[in-house]
Amino acid sequence: MTLDYNHRPSFAEQVNAAVDQALTADQATRPPRDYLGGSRLGHACERALQFEFTATPKDEGQDFSGLSLRIFAIGHALEDLAVAWLRGAGFDLYTRKGNRPDGGQFGFSVAGGRIRGHVDGIIAAEPEGFGLTVPALWECKTMNAKNWRACVKDGVTRSKPVYAAQIALYQAYMEGTVSGISAAPALFTAINKDTAELHHELVPFDADLAQRMSDRGVRILQATDAGELLPRVATTPDFFECRFCPWSERCWGLSA
Repeated sequence: MTLDYNHRPSFAEQVNAAVDQALTADQATRPPRDYLGGSRLGHACERALQFEFTATPKDEGQDFSGLSLRIFAIGHALEDLAVAWLRGAGFDLYTRKGNRPDGGQFGFSVAGGRIRGHVDGIIAAEPEGFGLTVPALWECKTMNAKNWRACVKDGVTRSKPVYAAQIALYQAYMEGTVSGISAAPALFTAINKDTAELHHELVPFDADLAQRMSDRGVRILQATDAGELLPRVATTPDFFECRFCPWSERCWGLSA
């Protein structure tokens, strides 16, 4: 490859670099999580979750780029739009306590605060004719067109097991503060980031999955406290999950 040492950044490149520099600088000021996120417990590799939980430094070049941070921000903005759209359609959707901007998010904290989660919303009432049981958990995700089509075709449980695990765990743990939420199917909304198409499906509570994820969280905490690393998800570093893991070099550099 020939390097062009005479290349001068375009105006757009200069602006983007400034934006990304500001985003990454802001991200660097944010303290890492000191708990296991309920939304992450369905991840394929328990060792990766240990690295995440202990804020283990990622491999070189694996920290979030400005582009990644922009993608995350766009996802949050689209979720806010979905809230407005559902409310406009007549769903009584609560995203914060009292539905006030200064109200805290709905969520849970267990295992001495070492496992936590924050839900996207709770549906308290529905428009007539939908047959939705309330109160119901509402979870929203944004996806590219390929993943969105897979979700529509196969459903969230088959196409996105991480999301299904999150939903089940949230239904279980929120029951203590929102009575009846585990008895009602959750409403899952997926937004196609490429086309603005929407997919909605009802997800019945899977008590067995919720229990497995809860047990998994305890297992990760116990192993971490004991200074033990849980097994990798694969036996070779070319496995799909390993190739995209931000701790791959660190993990496979260890003897076991």
